[in-house]
Amino acid sequence: MRVGTGVDAHRFGPGRPLMLGTVHVAHDEGLVGHSDGDAIAHAVCDALLAASGQPDIGAVFPPGAPEWEGASGESLLRVVLDRVAAAGFTVVNAHAVAVCERPRLAPYREEMERAMSAIAGAPVTVHATTTDGLGALGRGEGVACTAVALLEQR
Repeated sequence: MRVGTGVDAHRFGPGRPLMLGTVHVAHDEGLVGHSDGDAIAHAVCDALLAASGQPDIGAVFPPGAPEWEGASGESLLRVVLDRVAAAGFTVVNAHAVAVCERPRLAPYREEMERAMSAIAGAPVTVHATTTDGLGALGRGEGVACTAVALLEQR
């Protein structure tokens, strides 16, 4: 058994859909990033990569690389899961905690869990919290996420 953690954060910006946990979330702004900015999927990817002893998400999907421009969190997660399997591991479970003041994620949580669990072939759970107004996240400037993944060697 191996465990890994991941962290991701993106600021809000106009003209983009908000994707979190591979799900479209209704909001007036999306997250800025070279890919779709899906902080939840990205943190889960990083946790999976860490648990399987691989380089971090920035090394696997370099910022500015044209092949990953606009890539969805779902597509990145699928690539990472292929790498995890190629390294000889299966996913036992993963868990993510999103941090943001807005939008409220509770209405989307179960859909995120279903979508990412289906992709991972294992339970992926999502929680959300706020910073009660503290700092950039508390001012509603973006979304951060931490994640943990547990893998089993095949």
